[in-house]
Amino acid sequence: MHFMTLILLLCLGDTFAATGNNRLGRNIAFRSLNRSNHTGQRQTPRSGATSPYMIRPKVMIISTFAPEADVWYDTTIDLFAKNVTVTGLSPLWPDVHCSGDDTVCQITSGLGVVNAAASMQALWMSPHFNLTKTYFLVAAIAGINPYEGTTGSVTFADYVVNLDLQYSLSESDMPANGCNFFPLGADRPDSSNPGAYPTSWFGWEAFELNKKLTTRVVEIVSKTPLNDSAEAVAYRANYDYSPANKAPGVKVCSSGASNLYWSGARTGFAFSNYTRLVTNGSATYCATNTEDSGLHEGLFRGAIAGKLDYGRVINMRTASDFDRAPPNVDPFYHLFEAAQGGYEPSLINIRLAGMAIINDILTNWDEIYMSGIKPSNYIGDGFGSLKDQEAKRDIG
Repeated sequence: MHFMTLILLLCLGDTFAATGNNRLGRNIAFRSLNRSNHTGQRQTPRSGATSPYMIRPKVMIISTFAPEADVWYDTTIDLFAKNVTVTGLSPLWPDVHCSGDDTVCQITSGLGVVNAAASMQALWMSPHFNLTKTYFLVAAIAGINPYEGTTGSVTFADYVVNLDLQYSLSESDMPANGCNFFPLGADRPDSSNPGAYPTSWFGWEAFELNKKLTTRVVEIVSKTPLNDSAEAVAYRANYDYSPANKAPGVKVCSSGASNLYWSGARTGFAFSNYTRLVTNGSATYCATNTEDSGLHEGLFRGAIAGKLDYGRVINMRTASDFDRAPPNVDPFYHLFEAAQGGYEPSLINIRLAGMAIINDILTNWDEIYMSGIKPSNYIGDGFGSLKDQEAKRDIG
């Protein structure tokens, strides 16, 4: 299986691989929790020996790198009360951190689809945890499609789509007025035309989440004031259309995951078409990231194994930057140099929105959450791997 990240092709010159420049909205600088500002609050991790009891968290927060994790490390939840070393997690983030009463835990997966999947599988295979009643809250930042949202916004995924499983041509070989991404087995570029549907299918191209659960958390977060910045307001003004130039809000839409850190209008339109295509017109792409399909494949394997409930997965991404430049702004400048102003608000809004969700789960555990919020829609992968569902699958 090959990914377009191994090819690193450009789409008419407006797709660029990220370089780690610290002006990027999705700052990719790594740092271990052992070098965190909160080191003084950490306890020495337990050894890998089996715990005398299994931790049964009500909420598992999933961060993907240190800045997302750091927003949780204060005394409100006191996640350093218990620190459990889990075999198979990222060497940078080898511990799961839990509150003293075991109700809330937090894990950092590491960036990229492979890290995400491996960390989730290591988590549910760990003898330290019973996750059968746990709600999983993906709480991370993302790029945003300016036709669907704006920086600082909080997005909740109804679908998670993998964007990597495609053919790609070099720029010199691409069709005129087209793009160089082709669904596997198709003979035409990404489009919403059913004729472009991939004929090679691996099952993790798309996942569908519990819409009833998503509806509830959206209602909760919609009542939460969101952070913004003057810099973000100023950069949004470069867009001459809504919602890009509006204030942050809450949005339900699909998450598109790719190991390629891409930027550009043509690529954005291509991936929007691909998202609609593989969900049979059901999904609208808005949030781009490098982990979600891996996180969900890892979690979904756990659901198949009976180790967790996939109907309890919440996918929240806050928008740190735009996935394409405003009109009349150079795409290279937009990706590598522009001060978009959304990075800090996106991290703050992870905490604001996430705490609202966690508080609702803990407060209403007995009445609502303990027994689960039964989905009315199909949930799962593109194979229909979770059996005995009444709702019809609309992916795959």
